[in-house]
Amino acid sequence: MAKSTARKKTNTVRLKFDTSWSYDPAPESRSAASISKQYDLFINGEWKKPSSKKYFYTINPATEEKISEVAEANQADVNLAVGAARQAYEKTWGKMPAKERAKYIFRIARIIQEKARELAIIESLDGGKPIRESRDFDVPTAANHFFYYAGWADKLEYAFPNRKASSLGVAGQIIPWNFPLLMAAWKIAPALATGNTVVLKPAETTPLTALKLAEIIQESGLPPGVVNIITGAGQTGSSIVNHPEVDKIAFTGSTEVGKIIQRAIAGTNKKATLELGGKAANIIFEDAPLDQAVEGVINGIFFNQGHVCCAGSRLYVQESVMKQVVRKLKDRIASLIVGDPLDKNTDIGAINSKQQLQNIQKYLEIGKKEGAEIYQPSCSLPRKGFWCPPTLFTNVAQSNRVTQEEIFGPVLAILSFRTDDEVIEKANNSPYGLSAGVWTDKGSRIFNMTRRMRAGVVWANTFNKFDPASPFGGYKESGFGREGGLHGLLPYVNLK
Repeated sequence: MAKSTARKKTNTVRLKFDTSWSYDPAPESRSAASISKQYDLFINGEWKKPSSKKYFYTINPATEEKISEVAEANQADVNLAVGAARQAYEKTWGKMPAKERAKYIFRIARIIQEKARELAIIESLDGGKPIRESRDFDVPTAANHFFYYAGWADKLEYAFPNRKASSLGVAGQIIPWNFPLLMAAWKIAPALATGNTVVLKPAETTPLTALKLAEIIQESGLPPGVVNIITGAGQTGSSIVNHPEVDKIAFTGSTEVGKIIQRAIAGTNKKATLELGGKAANIIFEDAPLDQAVEGVINGIFFNQGHVCCAGSRLYVQESVMKQVVRKLKDRIASLIVGDPLDKNTDIGAINSKQQLQNIQKYLEIGKKEGAEIYQPSCSLPRKGFWCPPTLFTNVAQSNRVTQEEIFGPVLAILSFRTDDEVIEKANNSPYGLSAGVWTDKGSRIFNMTRRMRAGVVWANTFNKFDPASPFGGYKESGFGREGGLHGLLPYVNLK
């Protein structure tokens, strides 16, 4: 039989790969956090009912669900808290040997570490930030500040050579909603290390980790009255600022409120530290490692929803690489996951409050009316809660409001430049001066930029990196004084 010469047919199998995959949800368990249905005021080492008998709700910004109700302190409660702090200062804490104070501060740090998971969950529930941010940055850095200042408590003679340092008395401290636990640590730890006592008021929208810190302080055995934590809104903060028995004011918040505080304490002997608004310039030169720079920009403005006063919300890109950087940024933000803050995959969580979301939306409209080009990736936002997708503005002028004014949201204004002198002039052309970033391969350029830029902190080839040993603070309308590091001790002492 003759062999067939017909060519055999072969079947070609074409594989089509689906690139529209997504991560499965990986939520942190809410059950790992213990949250009371109602919180009173923490005064003189005990929980006390508010004199006003009023409570307000704190809500989850991702779901708009009520988490807990919190006491609203009035003038009588502030008087009680300040009185307890004064008594503790004069009778206990101010007289205690420094090495004994250090033991208490160290103990607080250790308990924060032990309760790190619970604190991270509460921070994300109450504030809307992704659990990765709370877990990997906020809580560890808060513990590290207590560890760091515990080490300084009995070494003040080395901190201020040939000077005698003495404590001030009672410190009134008011903290914002963007880093509730970390801001509390920034303020409480150096105050205690230098022998002062504290009355702290957290933001009314994010009081829960501060109240959990009160439980930790109680567990640490800290003498009653050394730290008092009271909750309320603007009037409660005003009562602390204006109280005649408060010797020092430490405030982190808006420039507008900072100016009110300055006017209130003018003519008094109160010392003050004000860490206010910012509109940080992030500068990318043509010789920079562009992929690394783009990731630094994303970290500096989007991973924290832009909810940091030092957020790199103004991006200056050298003209020759402008198109390339914008393309990379668009590709990168298109991959960001917006959603449940407790999901470990989430990159961008919820905006802290309805009021803040409305403010961001107002600036989005302003930017469009000013002629800027807006880019937002297509992403599905949850139906409930307060959400804003990552946003880029291009074709922006230096005089535009989205370039000059603090938005405090995931919104980035991108501008171009040609020379070093031009970008320094543009970067400094702002009422703020809190932070900045420089991305370049040339060390000499880094030193030139940091020397000429009017910003309290300038990061080189990175952004938003913090260490307890490094001071933080700004110039111009970004406030005065420093927190963190050796410099963070100075606002809490008198030197002779």
